[in-house]
Amino acid sequence: MKLSNSLSVFAALMGVLLLASCAKERSGATGWSYNDPSNGGFERPPFVEQETGPGLVLVEGGTFTMGRVEDDLGYNWDNIPRRVTVSSFYMDETEVTNFMWLEYLFWLERIYGDSYPEIVNKALPDALVWREKMEYNEPFVEYYLRHPAYRDYPVVGVNWLQANDYCAWRSDRVNEVILIREGLLVHNPEAQVDEDHFTTDAYYAGQYEGEKAADGIEDLRPNSSGYRNVRMEDGILLPRYRLPTEAEWEYAALGLIGNSYQELISDRRTYPWNGHYVRNDDNGGKFYGQMNANFVRGRGDFMGVAGALNDNAEITAPVYQYAPNDYGLYNMAGNVSEWVMDVYRPLSPQDKSEFRPFRGNVYQTKVLNSEGDIEDKFDFVVYDIPGVEYFLQEYQKKAAGRLTDEDQNLIDNLVTYVEQAKQDIKDRKTDEANQRIQDGMDLISSSDAKSAPDLRDGISQYIEHTPGDIRTRDVTVAENIDRRNYRKADNIDYRDGDFESSIYYGNEDALNNDFRMYDAQNGTPWGPSSLITNRTRVYKGGSWRDRAYYTIPGTRRFLDERQASSTIGFRCAMTRVGSPVGFSQE
Repeated sequence: MKLSNSLSVFAALMGVLLLASCAKERSGATGWSYNDPSNGGFERPPFVEQETGPGLVLVEGGTFTMGRVEDDLGYNWDNIPRRVTVSSFYMDETEVTNFMWLEYLFWLERIYGDSYPEIVNKALPDALVWREKMEYNEPFVEYYLRHPAYRDYPVVGVNWLQANDYCAWRSDRVNEVILIREGLLVHNPEAQVDEDHFTTDAYYAGQYEGEKAADGIEDLRPNSSGYRNVRMEDGILLPRYRLPTEAEWEYAALGLIGNSYQELISDRRTYPWNGHYVRNDDNGGKFYGQMNANFVRGRGDFMGVAGALNDNAEITAPVYQYAPNDYGLYNMAGNVSEWVMDVYRPLSPQDKSEFRPFRGNVYQTKVLNSEGDIEDKFDFVVYDIPGVEYFLQEYQKKAAGRLTDEDQNLIDNLVTYVEQAKQDIKDRKTDEANQRIQDGMDLISSSDAKSAPDLRDGISQYIEHTPGDIRTRDVTVAENIDRRNYRKADNIDYRDGDFESSIYYGNEDALNNDFRMYDAQNGTPWGPSSLITNRTRVYKGGSWRDRAYYTIPGTRRFLDERQASSTIGFRCAMTRVGSPVGFSQE
């Protein structure tokens, strides 16, 4: 009898569990079921954790002392130590290589080469950065980027703006291949030309359909067509690739995760490895006595002695040449210095927040039409028109006395286009203004003037958006009424360069003239009056041409965002969403 009752109870429990497994998951707030078409179709897609993108490794966040750990050799006092917290994020295990960049150039040529060759031109690294007045470096000018011998070496000659463009391109290509992998899009590169190519923002906005391999994801809403595109809420597509912030880069380079027990950091690191030596001090190990990074050992010693080349590299080295740090990141000391997101200010360590510190925020939003929908994506090239004007003015000054009549006539016509474009901007005719500059580029293409290639190359460096990009704008003060955390779009000058932080605070004349401490000459963004402007960016780490001092992660230097160097490369990062350590480790 007891056995019979027990079996009855077990059977009843199994029945309840079976019914529960078949029932819809319900909201903890309202009790309404999810994923139920009869209930309106509100979805709760399955999600475990963020997928790791190609080339990335997870950098578990935490607190650390950011800033100078050695003597301030330059007496700049721009890097005082400060404790901050960095969230978990992803970072490329190596620098971006020449071969990766050639893949990028190939794609640009395929998409834009026929209609907008200036877009391809803008992405070309500056090979002339290898030239030095008293060095013979022409072989690097000719071979470094394209010869297969250098394909796994870090790309150089790339400025900060080009690095950001690459990050945006990579984001879209990775998300496109995810949709192809999931059986939602057909891989059809021949159909993608000019603005008709995949971007993540355009896809989310419903402005890119492509060739579908399936109708889409099932749409549970009662009045839908039955299928829909992937949404951010599905968690299928990845966040954007981007440059790391200065704090993220420095934190990742130190790699303190391998130098701590529980919450105790046993030794403060000078370099991305243990100890205070630049040589491998693993006594008895295979690499004992060898350099841990690619840098200049001493005066005139870039690679060591023949027969025992210590770092095996007179310039850069292949990106996997040296052992990684404790996060699995290669060459976080030496090889090339690396661009980061931050705008440079001498006092940033004192001004920036303790949590996820960063200087450089310019808040933007997508442009909406009168119906509240996202405005149609660009189908033309968008130029920085003040930048184009500055370039033409400077070119005429530098080339004075050497211009032929044909050259001068071409420049005069381009200046006329710029003046017309400026008037269009005043009349809020943005599309017409950019078409004026494009007409000027077409004029250059049809010209036989000797200056035509120079003018084409120069103007192409002031491209802001390309066909296929979603339209964005800076946020306005008017739309942020009563907001307390921010009001205006551009916060680069906050606490260091804005009117409130200047010696002219309280001077009404300076306020009325929109005074800015770090403005360039003539109140424009162009023609710097000092080395520090709102376009001056931080780069971190040492390079193949630096002494050991600069391989220390805490060091910081700066350069204008439009300038490049044979010693500066970059690597991408990606925001980690959700758990700091990953679902499997919680």
